[in-house]
Amino acid sequence: QVQLVESGGGLVQAGGSLRLSCASSGRTFSIYVMGWFRQAPGKQREFVAAINWSAGSTYYTNSVKGRFTISRDNAKNTVYLQMGSLKPEDTAVYYCAASVRNRVLTDYMNYDYWGRGTQVTVSS
Repeated sequence: QVQLVESGGGLVQAGGSLRLSCASSGRTFSIYVMGWFRQAPGKQREFVAAINWSAGSTYYTNSVKGRFTISRDNAKNTVYLQMGSLKPEDTAVYYCAASVRNRVLTDYMNYDYWGRGTQVTVSS
């Protein structure tokens, strides 16, 4: 089992920045990819970014490229999502997820473990 705990959400004005953290514990050696997803009210959960746990390769959805950066600290078993130039449409609950296998990383169905989420609200 892997446990994930997100932190760092909050209220920010448009154009501002936030950094989300996701601390993992348990069988972290089994993690292949860590991802961030978000879900706005009335919408489906959508892929935001992912990082290969060992190689550090990163992947982003088009709408956040150039504004968000995903990174990891293997020693701390923590993944970060640095968000900049935030827009009201970035408002959502942000979830951290972990996959233990090499699968399509943009599909939330391919992730095995999930955190409870952290709210990000961007005001205009």
